[in-house]
Amino acid sequence: MPFGQLVVGSPGAGKSTYCDGMHQFMGAIGRQCSVINLDPANDHTNYPCALDIRDLVTLEEIMADDRLGPNGGVLYALEELENNMEWLENGLRDLDNDYVLFDCPGQVELYTHHNSLRNIFYRLQKLGYRLVSVHLSDSFCLTQPSLYISNVLLALRAMLQMDLPHINVLTKIDKVSAYDPLPFSLDYYTEVQDLTYLMPSLDAESPRLREGKFSKLNQAIANMVEQFGLVAFEVLAVENKKSMMHLLRVIDRAGGYAFGSAEGTNDTIWQVAMRNETSMMDVQDTQERWIDNKEAYDEAELKEEEEQDKLRQAQAEAAGAAAGPLADVAQQLSSSGIKVTRKKK
Repeated sequence: MPFGQLVVGSPGAGKSTYCDGMHQFMGAIGRQCSVINLDPANDHTNYPCALDIRDLVTLEEIMADDRLGPNGGVLYALEELENNMEWLENGLRDLDNDYVLFDCPGQVELYTHHNSLRNIFYRLQKLGYRLVSVHLSDSFCLTQPSLYISNVLLALRAMLQMDLPHINVLTKIDKVSAYDPLPFSLDYYTEVQDLTYLMPSLDAESPRLREGKFSKLNQAIANMVEQFGLVAFEVLAVENKKSMMHLLRVIDRAGGYAFGSAEGTNDTIWQVAMRNETSMMDVQDTQERWIDNKEAYDEAELKEEEEQDKLRQAQAEAAGAAAGPLADVAQQLSSSGIKVTRKKK
């Protein structure tokens, strides 16, 4: 049974960077992974692209032939893909049971009210794919209450529209320490606690938001989010191995990979640990690592990596020294013209 991630989010949230980092990370842990580009405007990918929608249709052709703008062109391209699903299904068949990352366009219409993307992945579910929607948001939104509430609403709408196991992720969490101090601790934002506590900060952001009609609207939005009770966020620093490990474990549980993967029975200890152990970092650890004491942790991790590199180098030298005498004997026999053969019993 193949598994996959549907990577969605606003422009600049880091979708392609995430796909590249997750592809490399899965390769490091021994999981077969392929990335599919579904963005017809993305003509340059950093990751090796197993399948590219631009082989089917390009944004430039649509805009020229149908006189559409960039946003309308992307919607049209996804409709074309929906009407030519055989192209995608045949490409996926060649990937066998690889874990698949779908790098999607950044137009939010595609996963808030347009139906093509949802219909495409519904078809893939009918083929047996177990998919998780991974919705990325730039953690810069934490710095302004209006941006944060907008991202919460966008995440909620995407969860209702896509109708898939869904993980919301705040990316670039390693940048937060460089911004102005947050009015609340990180767990307030990741757990989407009572948004009414954010109202004073929202009022202070803009005088217009203190007016009667805006104040009532803000309170109504806060109540709606609380009544649904669906939205929560994970955090990610894509270049940090522990952060990637934590997020992959969360996704594996959401999609069912942790309860029976396609990796077979010859799993390494690392792969078993990736699926079955509890998460390594809770939100307090994240607050400590990326906001309160980021520089100290960066220095400690750099020192640890240097020590590991020295250890690996010493082990390699020791292995070379142990093989040295045998290599010398082989070289002497080779240079003397003597051929050694094993006698058959």
